[in-house]
Amino acid sequence: MDAMWNTEQPRDGFGPDPFNPYPFARPVTYVGGRSKKQLRAEIQSTCPKLPGVYGMWDRKGQLIYVGKSKALRSRLLSYFSAANAEEKAGRIIAAARVIQWETQPSEFAALLREQHLIRTLTPRWNVQEIPKRQRPVYLCLGRPPAPYFFLARVPPKDSVACEGPFHGAGRMSRAVDALNKHFRLRDCSSQQTMHFSEQLSLFQLEHRPGCLRLEINTCLGPCAAGCSRGEYDRQVAAAKSFLEGLNAEILVQLQDSMQTAAERRQFELAAHARDSLQVLEYLHRKLLYLAEVRRTYSFVYSVPGYDGSGIWYLIRNGEIADRLVAPQCTKTFADARPELRRWAAELEGSDTATTGQASNGLYPHTLSLVARWFRKNKDEHQQTFLPSQAGHKYRSAKANPRRYTVVG
Repeated sequence: MDAMWNTEQPRDGFGPDPFNPYPFARPVTYVGGRSKKQLRAEIQSTCPKLPGVYGMWDRKGQLIYVGKSKALRSRLLSYFSAANAEEKAGRIIAAARVIQWETQPSEFAALLREQHLIRTLTPRWNVQEIPKRQRPVYLCLGRPPAPYFFLARVPPKDSVACEGPFHGAGRMSRAVDALNKHFRLRDCSSQQTMHFSEQLSLFQLEHRPGCLRLEINTCLGPCAAGCSRGEYDRQVAAAKSFLEGLNAEILVQLQDSMQTAAERRQFELAAHARDSLQVLEYLHRKLLYLAEVRRTYSFVYSVPGYDGSGIWYLIRNGEIADRLVAPQCTKTFADARPELRRWAAELEGSDTATTGQASNGLYPHTLSLVARWFRKNKDEHQQTFLPSQAGHKYRSAKANPRRYTVVG
């Protein structure tokens, strides 16, 4: 079996887990076989019906797929179903020679681990084999000295604002085009030199714009001294407010443009405005929802583990910000107090609770995961509390322990 492994891939595990607060790694098991029949038999006899993540390696030792499940054995056995032979699952298992799984204390922990592994290991069937139009993208505002809207697969660290992920690359590309035109932001190459109006000397020659957008009034023209830095920054601020769900002016303007064009029988212009409006209405709804999550999701989330390894997650502005071992006794609760005080200060220092403005932390990609989790599992809100309420939560949990239900 050793020959099937690429030494660049983790042999005995998937690597570090930033969301595991325990001093030990989660249990990992791997099985191998030269045929689907052998692999299935190994899984049937050794894989538990517990939450966790799994990875599949091909004959060359390349990691080709990562997944998660709240019942690992049931999920892995489903790949061998005759009904899936021609589907994606069937094609993945046909190429697999080694399968590795790592149990997680809960389904929520498995979700976080899966997302982290896909982002860091980029398995082929999770990334390359997905059509570009279906890959998630982030809508970003940034790239100095003249920021503008653009799409990115990974949230950049130096952007003015960033939100997502969104699905539908084609739809999002149309949204970016409409947003840059409405806010009159550039969309030119990073190689294009910017010349703001205050940078011109008395005898300096005029700079020619790099495209026609300045002439047709869809760009302020920072490349040709068409605006001052202050004028451009004001447009960036307005664009940022749209990204934060605070500014819907563009929707009103597009609606008016569509109606005016239709009244003048300019049907092509009306259709273009309609298409842009549909894309941006979808985007605005999503931005409003994410802004609400950022504004209201700042708390501690208590998640029990099937093996007693519960975790308290700090969720700040809708994102996972930190985690600690769920206190099990008086001593462990006392040990957790300094961290809980730090968490309380961190939440009090968050301006999102009052302004609704986005503030990305270390794991901005967890925002949508957290939002989907609580939307799907509404009862889980009962397991959230503020750091100042941790003592009451600990005593309540000790008196009435919440057990993790193992599927199957």
